[in-house]
Amino acid sequence: MHQQPYLIEFPRIGNTMIGYISVAENETLPFPVERIYWTYYTPESIHRGGHAHHRLEQILIAVSGKIIVNTEMPGGQKERFILETPHTGIFLPKYCWHEMHYSHNSVQMCIANSVYQESDYIRDYDEFKKIP
Repeated sequence: MHQQPYLIEFPRIGNTMIGYISVAENETLPFPVERIYWTYYTPESIHRGGHAHHRLEQILIAVSGKIIVNTEMPGGQKERFILETPHTGIFLPKYCWHEMHYSHNSVQMCIANSVYQESDYIRDYDEFKKIP
């Protein structure tokens, strides 16, 4: 059985008078962190993702703006997640096909359990659909 995507609430420390800070530490994440990257200035007409991974697990966070994340797991279970607060992320397990749609002002941060490896990507949807 494959792990399923799920939302993660990060601590939200502070208040409206002084602002907030949210923290992600290895002790509170579902995996040890090997890479962090972010995307920005993505036009609203562009859909990113459109792939899954054999080994990579990641957490996506909308640091600003709104990101709609559509997921599909082997077996066909589909879900839609809306990220629009900087203290909420989505955990994407391995073998999770995902597509992201961004608002104009969105900045997405990704926390990943592995460095970039092209061989880890499943970019062909038909190949993905064959995963048991």
